[in-house]
Amino acid sequence: MTKIVFEEPDGTERALDLTDGQSIMEGAVRNGVVGIDADCGGACSCATCMVYVAEDWRVRLPAKDSSETAMLEFCPHVQENSRLSCQITVKPELEGLRLKVPPSQQ
Repeated sequence: MTKIVFEEPDGTERALDLTDGQSIMEGAVRNGVVGIDADCGGACSCATCMVYVAEDWRVRLPAKDSSETAMLEFCPHVQENSRLSCQITVKPELEGLRLKVPPSQQ
């Protein structure tokens, strides 16, 4: 289990112990994180699981692939630190990762 900290759109922080090997999106959905819609179920085809990665964590995550980059181009709230949580696998090295959920996924 790896602790990931989510800041929901209303500012509520939730520190969750997520199962290693699953995507962050899967863990967020299973734990009812507000704002992670995950309409496509993790197929990287909808961008409704976008999160903002805390600045000090950006370089510690794997690079975005071309599919993720393309999907993020369609997000109205995209920022430089935006990532799709379906594309990040939970692993012990991510202990304490801080993610903010945008005000809307639409």
